[in-house]
Amino acid sequence: MDITSLLTDFAFSKYESSCYLALLSQHPCNGSQLSRLSGIARSRIYDVLRSLSRKGVVFEIEKGLFVPLPFEELKKRLQNQFESNLSLLERQVAELNPDTDYEYLLTLRGRTEAMAKAVDIIEGAREEIYLRLFPDSWKRLEKPIRNAVQRGVGLRLIGMGPIPRICDIQVTHPEVATLPTKLGGESIDIIVDRSEALVGIFELGQEETSPVIWTRNRWFVIANRDSLRHDFYHYFLDKIHDRQETLTPQDEAIYAFIKKDD
Repeated sequence: MDITSLLTDFAFSKYESSCYLALLSQHPCNGSQLSRLSGIARSRIYDVLRSLSRKGVVFEIEKGLFVPLPFEELKKRLQNQFESNLSLLERQVAELNPDTDYEYLLTLRGRTEAMAKAVDIIEGAREEIYLRLFPDSWKRLEKPIRNAVQRGVGLRLIGMGPIPRICDIQVTHPEVATLPTKLGGESIDIIVDRSEALVGIFELGQEETSPVIWTRNRWFVIANRDSLRHDFYHYFLDKIHDRQETLTPQDEAIYAFIKKDD
């Protein structure tokens, strides 16, 4: 998207956008000069200048000579206008929609859209995050996850492959070698603050179209949080029963924590 198109998103016409940008690049200017700079016909340029003057975006400093509102001032004005309109919209929508306990399960499509939402909910976490991630998803989300840990959010992580140790409550799934084939792709599970969930599988060969569920539905969140908690027990049972190994002190501490974290 070019810069002229960006300005049209803020209620500027195409001609107004071209004229303002041309005036920013060279000012003061008269109408003839602006016509050449902007590509707007001389028969139209003065109408455009009058329109921009009414909006307070262009000023005539002397007869036939124009200067633009500095961009920093325009940016402040647009930000204030946007925030004011958004607040008004929020109040009006609140009046139209009474409070309800019902929460939708919304379907996101593909890895790109899901990762953008994942970053959003991780950045909004305040108390805890349960994660079950493959290494590829970890790499994409590492920065917001580390930021969450730094601000004191409790992290409980099940690695579906090798992931660097980032917290005390962290294990690696015992079946990492066969998981992608068994699942038909790479799953992603993020449960934040017992109130929000992002769950799905990026199917092999369909990573950008696979459905991923995002919701604040209470029962969906609780069920998926418990699913992740019980995957920690899978790790312990595999180690004790299948591999016949002894739990380390760190394993014991994780077990005690997960058992109480219901």
